[in-house]
Amino acid sequence: MDLLFTMLVPLTIGAIAVYAAGRRVDVYSALVQGAGSGLDTLLRIVPALIGLMTAVYMLRASGALELLAQALAPLLDRLGLPSELLPLMLVRPISGSAALGVGAELISTYGPDSTLGRTAAVMLGSTETTFYTIAVYFGAVGITKTRYAVPAALCADLTGFLAAAWAVRICFG
Repeated sequence: MDLLFTMLVPLTIGAIAVYAAGRRVDVYSALVQGAGSGLDTLLRIVPALIGLMTAVYMLRASGALELLAQALAPLLDRLGLPSELLPLMLVRPISGSAALGVGAELISTYGPDSTLGRTAAVMLGSTETTFYTIAVYFGAVGITKTRYAVPAALCADLTGFLAAAWAVRICFG
């Protein structure tokens, strides 16, 4: 069974290549054309990604995230969210790597089996890097006006954060 799972991706790629060759498609030319298209997309989205990552690192280094966490702590307590998780909730919609760093810091501080550690892990798995995703996908197709996408995605992130805290509380007490 392990061999099947190990060979699943190469077999799938091989099957696609055989199918394409059977339909008389020049597989190599299609691969090269697709790779060129991917590079064009990469060139369109890299500036947005660089700006986004720079902003995240500046916010973390300046201490602005910690100040915001202190200001929002009373509201979070009323919602049933531990205020220690606020830096994670603020960073997660912006940067996945920064969120992983904050999550790892929380888990190492409070322990992986603590309520905070478990909640941080569930939050990382149940939410999305909203601004990164919007920058990549909207940038890839040339959309500059996101209209309702950002508020809707941020509402989904908030729902994910609340659901993560609720699920950990129910499953682990």
